[in-house]
Order: sequence, then C-alpha cells, then structure tokens
Amino acid sequence: MKVGVLAVQGAFAEHIAVLQKLKVDAVPIRLPSELNTIDGLIIPGGESTTIDRLMRDYGLKTLIAEKAGAGMPVWGTCAGMILLARELTDNYFEPLGLMDITVTRNAFGRQKDSFETDLDILALGTKPFPAVFIRAPLIEKVGDRVEILARLNGNGTIVAARQDNILACAFHPELTDDLRFHKYFVGIIDNAGDSNSKDVMLTHGVTAPEARG
Repeated sequence: MKVGVLAVQGAFAEHIAVLQKLKVDAVPIRLPSELNTIDGLIIPGGESTTIDRLMRDYGLKTLIAEKAGAGMPVWGTCAGMILLARELTDNYFEPLGLMDITVTRNAFGRQKDSFETDLDILALGTKPFPAVFIRAPLIEKVGDRVEILARLNGNGTIVAARQDNILACAFHPELTDDLRFHKYFVGIIDNAGDSNSKDVMLTHGVTAPEARG
C-alpha cells in the first residue's frame, strides 16, 4: 500500500510522519503523474484557497476528482475537508464536490480561537479522540449517503463524516499522538483494494474466494 499526501501547501509533513509510524509507505504528491502511483490520498490542513489555486496550477484538481470518482479513497482534514465539499456557504471558490456536504470555512474564528477537545467517535472505539481545531471549518448540512462520524459535545456541530471512499474531518489528527484516525483511513484503503481485486476477478470470469460454495 502506498498513501499520498498532497504536498503543495499545509501540514503534509505531519501526515507523512504519522503514516510512517504506522509502517505505511507515505509519499508527498505534487505532480499529476504521482497520483497514478498511490492507493489513497490525504488532503491536509492549511490555507484552503491557496491549496485550491495550487491544485489548479499544477493540474491536480481534475485528476484528483477523477481518481476519487473511480474509487480511490481520499481524506480531507480541516482545509482538506473544505476542498472535498459539494458546496461552501460563502461560495468563495468551487470545491472538488466529492462529498455531499455543505461546509462553512473558519467557522470557529481566527487562529487565537483555536482549541482542543475530546470527541466521541464510535468508528475509532470507545476511547475519546483528542481533536485539535485550528481556524476550523464545520459541516452545516449532509446528504443522505453521508455518515456522520463525530459531533462536538454540547451543541452537536458536525465535525467528521464519511461518504463511501471519501473521509473528512474539521480538525487535525496529525497533530496528536493518537494514531487511530489514520489507522481508520488505512482500513478504508485496504477495503477499497479488496473490492477492486474482486471487481477485476469477476470481470475476468474468476470467482472471488468468499463467493465460492
């Protein structure tokens, strides 16, 4: 397995470091050709407008959308979540539209308003997850196919969600020592790989092992 981290701007080095702790082959992605070498992609936190502009300048934006549409798992954290959305409340730029969510940018204020809190994320187990919010967005609305993974305690604000092979969170898992969210994404990639293998076998008239009588 090889996981790419979009490395045009933002906290890409931190994601790569966490994946390396998990013994996962992790590589920075800056060129369109590099997308053909990976099994999953992380779009990190940073400045969403800058990342969007650089993705377009480097010819990455359309290809990422195509790869995700073909089944490649993609995970967006903070600014990455903004870029995955179908719609932004301020219409500041056109996001990738990979996930049926409406997102508000900088929903919690400026840098000085950053905070940390524990989140209950059942997909990661019963132990609360330490979430770091830095100029974070939030999810205002979700479509029918979107699974809500986490809300803020108290007001119920949606801060993490999944739609099939697309994963998004408003916070920065790469800035904690808790590796569970990255493990969860690696699991999504593993399952996507298994599904693709079955599709290839069935296409060539081979029965998948679990389907044999």
